[in-house]
Amino acid sequence: MNEIKHSSDNGLSGGGAVVEDKPFGEENLAPQKTRIMDPWSYLFAWLGGCVSIGTFTVGSGLVGTLNLVQTIVAITIGCLVIGLALAINGQAGHKYGIPMMVQARTSFGFTGNKLPALVRSVPAIVWFGFQSWVGAGALNLVSATMFGFDSVIFWFVAFQFLQIGLSIFGFHGIKWVENIGSVFIIGALIYMFVSVLNRYGDAIGTNLVDAEGTWGAPFWGATMLFMGIYATMMLNVSDYSRELHKTVGPFRQVMIYANSILPATLFMGMIGIMVSSATGVVDPIDVFASAVDNPVLLVVTLLFIAFAQLTTNILNNVVPPAYALMETFGLSFRKSAVIVGLLAFCAFPWELVKDESAAGLNLFIQTYSAFLGPIFAVMVVDYYAIRKRTLDIAAHYDATGPYAGINWAGVIASAIGVVFALIFSGISWYASLIPAGLSYYLLMQYMPSAQRFRPEGNAELLATPAE
Repeated sequence: MNEIKHSSDNGLSGGGAVVEDKPFGEENLAPQKTRIMDPWSYLFAWLGGCVSIGTFTVGSGLVGTLNLVQTIVAITIGCLVIGLALAINGQAGHKYGIPMMVQARTSFGFTGNKLPALVRSVPAIVWFGFQSWVGAGALNLVSATMFGFDSVIFWFVAFQFLQIGLSIFGFHGIKWVENIGSVFIIGALIYMFVSVLNRYGDAIGTNLVDAEGTWGAPFWGATMLFMGIYATMMLNVSDYSRELHKTVGPFRQVMIYANSILPATLFMGMIGIMVSSATGVVDPIDVFASAVDNPVLLVVTLLFIAFAQLTTNILNNVVPPAYALMETFGLSFRKSAVIVGLLAFCAFPWELVKDESAAGLNLFIQTYSAFLGPIFAVMVVDYYAIRKRTLDIAAHYDATGPYAGINWAGVIASAIGVVFALIFSGISWYASLIPAGLSYYLLMQYMPSAQRFRPEGNAELLATPAE
C-alpha cells in the first residue's frame, strides 16, 4: 500500500503525499490536516469575498431589460446554481484536504494541469489589478476630501502593497480579515440599500417596479451574468473547502454558499440597478457616492468600497494564482502571493477602467468564461463518475506515476465544451456542461492514452483520506 509521507516540502515531490500541521502564514499543496474554519467562519469568509464590483456593473447593465422582481429572481437562481456547483466540486477538497491544482492532476495530468491553472490564474490577476484600482480610487477621493491630497497612483501602490502584506499570512490571515470585515460589509450594504430606497424611491417605482421586463432569453442570460461573476471560484473551490471542518456535510455546505453569496449579490446588484435606473450613473464609486449627501457618511461609504475590494482580492484573486505558481515552479506560498500582487500591476488597470476599454474587457470576460464550464464539467465527472469519490492520494503526488504528462481526454473534452460555449454564448456555461462532461466520460472509457489515468484496479493502492 502506498504510504502518505510526512515532510516539510510543498507536496510537489514524487513518492507520496505530504501531511503536516499548517503554521501561521504558511500554505502548501499537501493534503490539509489542520482545518481552521468552522461553518460560521467559512460563511463569513465567502460573504466578504463575494463583495465584487462586477456585481454593481451587472446590475446596472440590466436597466431597461428586467424589472425589479425579475432581477431579484435572476440573482436568486444564479446564486443557488453557484451554491450547488461549489458544493459539488468542493467535495474532493473537503474530503481529502487537497487544493484544486492537486485535484485536477487526474483529469488533466501533471503537465496538462497548466490549462486549468492558466484559465483560473489570468482572470484572477487581471481582476486583482482592476479591483485594486477601484479601491484606490475610493481611497483617493477620501484623501482629497479630507486632507486635500489627490494622487490615485500613490493610493494604488499603497493599497496593492497592503493587500500583498495581508496575503502572505495565508488562510489564517484571510480568515480574520474576512470574519471581521463581514460585519462592516453587512452593515454598510444594509445602510446603502435603505439610503437608495429613501432617495430614489419614486424613480425606482416608475423605472423598475412598474416596468414590464421579460422572462425570456434576457432573463436567463441575467442568471448567467450573476453566476458568471463567481464562476471562476467553481473551479478552485477545493482551495477553500479543504480549510472547512470535516464534520460539515454537503447539504450544509450548499446552505453556507447560498446564504453567503446571495445576500451580498442581492444587495449589490439591487443597488446597482436601482441607482442606475434613477440616475443613469454606472461607475461604482459614483453609484455609492450619489446615494449619500452627508460628508461623513460619504467617507464611510468610500472606505467600504476600498475594504470590499480588499476582502474580495485576498480570498479570490490571490490564492488561486498563488497555488498555480506553487504547482508550476515549486515556490512557497508567500513568494507566490508576492509575485501575484506584483503581476497585478502588469494588468494596467488604469487602462481597463476607461470607457473605451469596456468592449475589450467584456470580450476578455467572455473569452475566459467559455473555458470555465467545460473544465468544471471535466473535474466533476472525473471525481464522481470515473473515480466514484475515491482518490489514490499517493498517485496524486507522484510526478512520475500514472498521472504524469497530459491527460488528453481532459484537454479534448474541454475544447469540445468551449466550442459549444462559444456557439451558445448567451448561456455559455450551461451549454458547455453536457458536451464537455459526456465527451470526457467517453474518452476516458475508450481513448487508449487515457487508460493509465483511470482508477487503479487494486483496491490496496487506494489511499485513505488524510484525517
